[in-house]
Amino acid sequence: MTNSNDMPLAAKPIDRAAHRRSDEAWLDTAIQRSDTLILVLRNGEPFCAPDGGLTWFGPEALRLSSGAPRLFLGEDKAGTPVFALDLPPRFDLDASLIAGTGSFNDFRQAAARMTAMDANCACTARSLFLWHQSHRFCAKCGGQNGVIDAGWKAQCALCGAEHFPRTDPVAIMLAVKDGRALIGRQKFWPPGFMSCLAGYCEPGETIEQAAAREMFEEAGILCDPSQAEYIACQPWPFPSSLMMGFILPAGNDEIRIDSAELESARWVSRAEMREILDGTHGELFCPPPTAIAHHIMKVWALRDD
Repeated sequence: MTNSNDMPLAAKPIDRAAHRRSDEAWLDTAIQRSDTLILVLRNGEPFCAPDGGLTWFGPEALRLSSGAPRLFLGEDKAGTPVFALDLPPRFDLDASLIAGTGSFNDFRQAAARMTAMDANCACTARSLFLWHQSHRFCAKCGGQNGVIDAGWKAQCALCGAEHFPRTDPVAIMLAVKDGRALIGRQKFWPPGFMSCLAGYCEPGETIEQAAAREMFEEAGILCDPSQAEYIACQPWPFPSSLMMGFILPAGNDEIRIDSAELESARWVSRAEMREILDGTHGELFCPPPTAIAHHIMKVWALRDD
């Protein structure tokens, strides 16, 4: 059975220790502890060792950039404080104290080589830092926001309004009918790459309703939201989505794509889907196991019904 707690980027989370976030004195001491763990990002990219694994620093990371925004991620099982630093976009790696020890890597590629806990920490840090970068000003009065609660909140310096990090619910789904499943591709994807369809949940609808609506809008396939089968969910830091996966029985099989959303879509059999998943199809390939789309496709492909 697929379990969201085992999903890549969500598995093995640390204790977020939210009660620590407003204790500035404790945070200032904790980040200086010799055993503290600090990961660093630049422009949403984590710093990784030459072997691709996430690099953890101690308090010496504070010397990399004075005043870099910090985020308290929580405490590990041993009670060790875990932080993240957001280095400036123009941080010069080659002229820094860590030159030659690693590189800032694309998150998708880096996450595939991280341990479960490392991937969850990096995912969380990326989402929060990107949110702060795009929410520098108050939506209520236009004043400048300041970062509070150890990175988990923003507050306007003028009117005092508090702003909380957003998480955008996204339905990602596989329509199925008569032993076949519908997959599609966007025009900017690499040739042969296909995946589940997906779309944002709108105000006033359930996530199941969003899944059915998006399926019809993008591919012309009618689905009953009451028949939606929930599979799992996954945090997805691009920039701050929560992907909620479904399998939907389809009421028709005639595809009518919205060319603004998809370049193409097609029905595939279970045998084809298995080949796509294991990389032997010859024509098509799909997202890697770090993405929930892979797991939705796999759940259906391995069924006997």
